[in-house]
Amino acid sequence: MAGPNRQVILKSRPVGIPEARHFEIVTNPVPELAEGELLVRNRYLSVEPAMRGWVNAAANYSDAVGIGEVMRAFSAGEVVASRHAGYSVGDKVMGMLGWQDYCVTTGGPIRRKVREADLPLTLSLGILGINGVTAYFALNEIGQPRPGDTVVVSTAAGAVGSAVGQLAKLAGCRTVGIAGGADKVRLCLEEFGFDAAIDYKDPSFQERLAEACPDGVDVYHDNTGGAISDAVLRHIAKGARIVICGTASVASWDPWPSGPRPERHLLNKAARMQGFLVWDYEHRYEEAVSRLAGWVRGGQLRYREEIVDGIEHAPGSIAELYAGTNTGKRLIRL
Repeated sequence: MAGPNRQVILKSRPVGIPEARHFEIVTNPVPELAEGELLVRNRYLSVEPAMRGWVNAAANYSDAVGIGEVMRAFSAGEVVASRHAGYSVGDKVMGMLGWQDYCVTTGGPIRRKVREADLPLTLSLGILGINGVTAYFALNEIGQPRPGDTVVVSTAAGAVGSAVGQLAKLAGCRTVGIAGGADKVRLCLEEFGFDAAIDYKDPSFQERLAEACPDGVDVYHDNTGGAISDAVLRHIAKGARIVICGTASVASWDPWPSGPRPERHLLNKAARMQGFLVWDYEHRYEEAVSRLAGWVRGGQLRYREEIVDGIEHAPGSIAELYAGTNTGKRLIRL
């Protein structure tokens, strides 16, 4: 029924960005199902920036993956055997099923059945998965965009940032994307419809940012932290809403980095800065997916995917993500 199960396990604890050497691929048999269990054959494995936090020893919003454990990851696949009343053979599912070929589960790690049969299964890990759901709730619940607002997004060509920009446009906002390199700036403008896009590597980045936001920044969706965010904070408008969604530019939290402080900017502009965790909105996941799927079908929400074949690409994929070489949602096809 099931072949050998290749699994990517955490071999050693990284400090900072995990690399291929911190993982190992092992092969184990698939156990027989007990009553109440089901077997999922993973078809696609996801790679997320958040994975850095899942394996580091530094304090995080979830327990660290243990040494020798299968790497925690979102995956999508189909049920190939079931002794669980809630799942049937052939059901498409996505969830925290790990970097492995097969997952035996009682159903707890499964986030949802994928019912969008007219759309690719891969979308359940991207624009209709954690990336799109993050963009939807982070922007609408914390950013609270209003028509005419200027919305600035860092890592604007990425899976989350590109969705934030497009959703802000749908809300009637003016959008400014920050990305790394001319190709990604071009993506922001030509594919994702940002009104302006700026290369943070450009020596004139500060001046370009000021020119792009003449009336200030009403909403800042921050995926990076660090120097990029320090620059944006200088331009926030009165009553600005700042969404802290990621800290991709900070290589390590040991030792704790120092830098400019945001307090004076927040005080002077009566602005609000708030962290965002997508897990806080799990009970509303279907709401977001329904809206996002409608926009995808209608052509109002575009996405990019970068798919590589083979589980052997998994160990080094997080480091590659932080190197900024990808131009779409990074997925591994099994």
